[in-house]
Amino acid sequence: MWKYIGIGIYLVILLGIGVVAAKRTKDARDYFAGGKRLGFWAVAFSSRATGESAWLLLGLTGMGATIGARGFFVVLGEMIGVGGAWLLMSRRFHRLTMRYDSVTIPDYLESRFRDKSHMLRMVAAGALVLFVTIYVSAQIDATGKAFESFLGTTHLQGALIGFAVVLVYSVSGGFLAVVWSDIFQGTLMLVGLVVLPAVALFSVGGPSGLIDSLNAIDPNLLTASGGGEWNLNVVCGTLGLAMIGLGFLGSPQIFVRFLALRDEKEIGKGASVAIVWTLLADSGAVLVGMIGRAALTEPGIDVESVLGGGGEDVLPLLVEHVMPAALVGLYVAIVLSAIMSTVDSLLVLAGSAAVRDYYQRVRHPELSDKDLLKISRRVTLGLALVALAVALTVAYTNENRSLFWFIIFGWSGIAATFCPMMILSLFWRNMTSRGALAAMITGIACIPIFKFWAPDWPILGEPLKNLTELPPSFALSLLAGVLFSLGDKRGREQLVGLNSELDEAARKP
Repeated sequence: MWKYIGIGIYLVILLGIGVVAAKRTKDARDYFAGGKRLGFWAVAFSSRATGESAWLLLGLTGMGATIGARGFFVVLGEMIGVGGAWLLMSRRFHRLTMRYDSVTIPDYLESRFRDKSHMLRMVAAGALVLFVTIYVSAQIDATGKAFESFLGTTHLQGALIGFAVVLVYSVSGGFLAVVWSDIFQGTLMLVGLVVLPAVALFSVGGPSGLIDSLNAIDPNLLTASGGGEWNLNVVCGTLGLAMIGLGFLGSPQIFVRFLALRDEKEIGKGASVAIVWTLLADSGAVLVGMIGRAALTEPGIDVESVLGGGGEDVLPLLVEHVMPAALVGLYVAIVLSAIMSTVDSLLVLAGSAAVRDYYQRVRHPELSDKDLLKISRRVTLGLALVALAVALTVAYTNENRSLFWFIIFGWSGIAATFCPMMILSLFWRNMTSRGALAAMITGIACIPIFKFWAPDWPILGEPLKNLTELPPSFALSLLAGVLFSLGDKRGREQLVGLNSELDEAARKP
């Protein structure tokens, strides 16, 4: 009963946020960028809640249960990525987008590179629609798993319930509803991931009891290398964990929040909040997995037989093991917060890419904001239905899928497509539109290559598999951006006035 009460209250609050935000959404600027008037608290919590998703509550906790202390390399990588985005990139990006009056990421790209052909806008919009659909489908799959684990529903029932709620408030309220809900959901996630390991630690006898239990189960759970020697495969695997944080250095779902800041004076305070949030929440997730492994399993028992594939049932099982029944419903809401805070953001992002960045800007520039809002809501609904279909197809054709790596594939696709190009656009004056196109296309192409084919290559296959698809795709995208820009003399000649814009963006506050 308590489970259903908790989840009921949570869903009602989200729907209420959608209703209020819909009344405050007057035009396209509100729907896609919150009117560009958000404060540091809203942007920090929204960027962190959006950047984490189901992989934090189910994937990273499961990783803590299966590989132990090595999971802290993910925490390190996230800290570097979040810190780099806020401290090194956000101020420059905010200044340029204010100068260009950009409302979306493709707006910024078209102005920065003086691209009158709309080619950058179309490729960026297409990439967003593709990888966002994959990413959202992974979150819908996670919703089904969460309901199944906590409430005993079927996977299909859980996926449909969560999908319906997030669809209502994100489609109606747009970006404003997304940010407001992220503040609420980000707070739940942070509190839940700090409180649960603190309480559960006592159930295993405190820090010393945890160490003793994990030593008895598998001493490798307490080593940085996972017990093996530091050979090429182990090094690549470690880098693969840490470099998940690369995705924060320019991903549109994160940077559209910097675009929406009301003033650059908010950046310093926002950076502090975001970095502390990341340290506490991510470390808490790994500790949940490690404590759950100690509390719920015994030496010689297959971890997946108790904690599910990839250890992804460790959080719901640990909650029921150590928390009173009245709080179990709260943790259902916390898991759903991680999922929905990402789904809503991505749906609005994909909708803006398809409708504003392609349909209006390229095909129908005469389209009014009123008509744009109507079409945006319809397209967002359509993209959500496609994502639902993908999620259910994957779920019922691959029962042994890893939720963590399903999500990471979508995350990596967005990161490899946009992050290298965004970094170069902010820090390198000679970056041209041709280089930006080459970087994005290379990122799009490399993700499936390094995910599906590279692991079978002779000699390099195993190291690349351990490294995962993001780092090599990121590196090649960066290289393509540099090489094609250097060969684009005409493109460099078109960058009239760019030097003064970048000088202004780079000045000290």
